[in-house]
Amino acid sequence: MNGSVDITQALTRHCAGDSCAAEQLLPAVYDELRLLARRYMKQESGYDTLQPTALVHEAYLRLIKINQVDWKGKTHFYAMAATQMRRLLIERARAAGAQKRGAGRIRLTITERDVATPGSSLDLMDLDFALNSLAKKNARQSKVAELRLFVGLTHREISHVMGVSERTTRADWRVARAWLARELDPARAG
Repeated sequence: MNGSVDITQALTRHCAGDSCAAEQLLPAVYDELRLLARRYMKQESGYDTLQPTALVHEAYLRLIKINQVDWKGKTHFYAMAATQMRRLLIERARAAGAQKRGAGRIRLTITERDVATPGSSLDLMDLDFALNSLAKKNARQSKVAELRLFVGLTHREISHVMGVSERTTRADWRVARAWLARELDPARAG
């Protein structure tokens, strides 16, 4: 990553209307965003036509359109970028699924330590539905789960981004992980 640009300052300047800030920001964050996109693509099957570069560019374009954010630093930026990538992948999966029921369903490989469910992978749409359901019950727990599962942030990084204690993020993750495991249990579906 390019260390010559302070990401938080560039984001703040961008939100204040400095059009040059977005141009300075992309080279500073591009490599990290590509790593994040590649991680998504490695975890998920069903993206033969989508390249990490396209995912990065689309997510970045969405991010720079957001002007009213109180950026808490580069970790916050990458968390937001990962959220945008997740949304793009969900939109793509929905569009593919709309063409033919079950077609284009995307499998996400999540280890058992992440969400203790039988089997080695989950359907991305099922996980998205479960996270959205959890958000209705407890938005913070859902966000902690999203940041753990999709971004791979540590409890420390999540606590920084969300402005809560690390102890709180650990507790939220324990509850969210158990809730998701129960909701995503294939035995419940039958």
